[in-house]
Amino acid sequence: MTQSTIRLTTAQAIIRYLNAQFIETDGERTRLCGGGFGIFGHGNVTCLGEALYDHRETLPLYRGQNEQSMGFAAAAYAKYHLRRRFMLCTASAGPGTANLLTASALAHANRLPMLMLCGDTFLTRLPDPVLQQLEHFGNPTLGVNDAFKAVTRYWDRITHPAQVIQTLPAAIATLLDPADCGPAFLGLPQDVQGWTYDYPLSFFEERTHRIRRQSPDAEELADAAALLKSAKRPVLIAGGGVQYSGAVADLTAFADATGIPVIETIAGRANFRHDHPLNIGPVGVTGSDSANAVAEAADVIVSVGCRLQDFTTGSWTAFAQDARIISLNAARHDAGKHMSMPVVGDARLSINALFGATQGYRAPESWTSFAQSERRTWNEYVAANVKPGNGPNSYAQAIGVVNALCDPRDRVVTAAGGLPAEVTANWRTLDIGTVDVEFGFSCMGYEIAGGWGARIAQAEKEPDADTIVFVGDGSYLLMNSDIYSSVLTRKKMIVLVLDNGGFAVINKLQNNTGNESFNNLLADTPTVPEAFAVDFAAHAASMGAHAVRVDTPEQLGEAFTAAKAAETTSVIVMNVDAYEGWTTQGHTWWEVGTPHVTEHPKVREKHLEVEAARVKQRRGV
Repeated sequence: MTQSTIRLTTAQAIIRYLNAQFIETDGERTRLCGGGFGIFGHGNVTCLGEALYDHRETLPLYRGQNEQSMGFAAAAYAKYHLRRRFMLCTASAGPGTANLLTASALAHANRLPMLMLCGDTFLTRLPDPVLQQLEHFGNPTLGVNDAFKAVTRYWDRITHPAQVIQTLPAAIATLLDPADCGPAFLGLPQDVQGWTYDYPLSFFEERTHRIRRQSPDAEELADAAALLKSAKRPVLIAGGGVQYSGAVADLTAFADATGIPVIETIAGRANFRHDHPLNIGPVGVTGSDSANAVAEAADVIVSVGCRLQDFTTGSWTAFAQDARIISLNAARHDAGKHMSMPVVGDARLSINALFGATQGYRAPESWTSFAQSERRTWNEYVAANVKPGNGPNSYAQAIGVVNALCDPRDRVVTAAGGLPAEVTANWRTLDIGTVDVEFGFSCMGYEIAGGWGARIAQAEKEPDADTIVFVGDGSYLLMNSDIYSSVLTRKKMIVLVLDNGGFAVINKLQNNTGNESFNNLLADTPTVPEAFAVDFAAHAASMGAHAVRVDTPEQLGEAFTAAKAAETTSVIVMNVDAYEGWTTQGHTWWEVGTPHVTEHPKVREKHLEVEAARVKQRRGV
């Protein structure tokens, strides 16, 4: 019997296949690809653009202003949907595609799905060298797109139309794999995009995907249960994987039944409401005194869905050197870090299995009480820290004002600079899964673009909630064009621009290591004859946003209330002090390279201080 086929171009086949993919989550079936972000050029407009046009109703294509910001928006979209949906990004050959490199690295570091469909040079090489082509004299197969091999989980260059039959399912499998999730890249030579092939019709039949849940190994689980039952001072670290697994309720039940204190990573913020009695706060370099005190005293640490990066571990000084770590993680790579006792498996299944294997165990009441006492003290500090009028305008004050006025389901987005630390330490979570602090790649420019992507996703499920973006003046200047995107697409955001006159948090690090202020604040930049303030409100207004400048936290509250009531994107600008008002507590040691030889006495003194703290650092791999 002859198999039914349909003749399509490579580009048509790719888009038709994506349009037929669905996902089922908690009994709800929806299209797997939510659409895409695209900027057309000669490398993708004629063939891929034609294919996308024919599916514009079911795979909406948002016109980007910058390819890098498109990738950030796609990452934020996937994060909102807990990696259960993704967006495609399409860019032309050459610089358009190269602009996606940073966004791909962000998605890779954060384990987020994103599909890149990017133009490539002609496979035949007949017109070579073409516009925007990089020529490698000794290797004609090498080009810009090869750079993505370092920042993707799946990479392919399509050199024949038939290859998509194998490649597309493999790429989708990577995007949905809890253990290997990350960006997928397909290089599409301009000629191959338009070549045809007789594809089997069965390839385009609708398919419904489900996220795999891997059960933990029985022996690994038994070892972990035995260790946990011996613990006198246990602590649970809740990472981003808890939310991706849909395991928040399971972790909460486990903590409630055992009395084990819970501390959160940056990616794991909003696993618990701020007022849960066992939520002891965020841990690490940008954490809380309460969580860090518990982490330092713990004898058994149960890490759930964490990748244990240095801001969580205090460059591996946050935990006692003899503390034992149990790591529950879907990814083998993360589960085995720093001589952890690995339990490789889905977070929800692993938590419940560990719960079952430790029935009757409860943390000593004195330990739980100690942790809760530390949290009460930290709460008092935060309340004073965010209080308007406690000093010059600060990040913490702005955070406190917004926190008090926002709705529980509003989503907070920030990244890089000083704001991730200030939001992580001072934000009091009102509901589960409402905080997106991008600190896996700590990428300036994510804030506004990520806010746009988050709002696109939020509007699909929670149209009455708001997306709130905290951004510094440095990140705003780096990437702001998606204010315009949000106005054009009617995807409302509330953007708070907190202006401290430059890269103030790096200036703070510079000063804290004994160095003089240099080239971070505009006022301390020798190549700037006379610094002047940017009128951010006027700039945002020129892109169609409602924009105001305020001078005090009280005025900020009034402006934020008005922004909540408005139907369009609002931008609120407030100056904050570059030197005063930083959150001074809640920090663990953090390893940064300092000069071993210097002519500056203060730098030498700080170097010795840094090295003296190294005695607490755990040794491991």
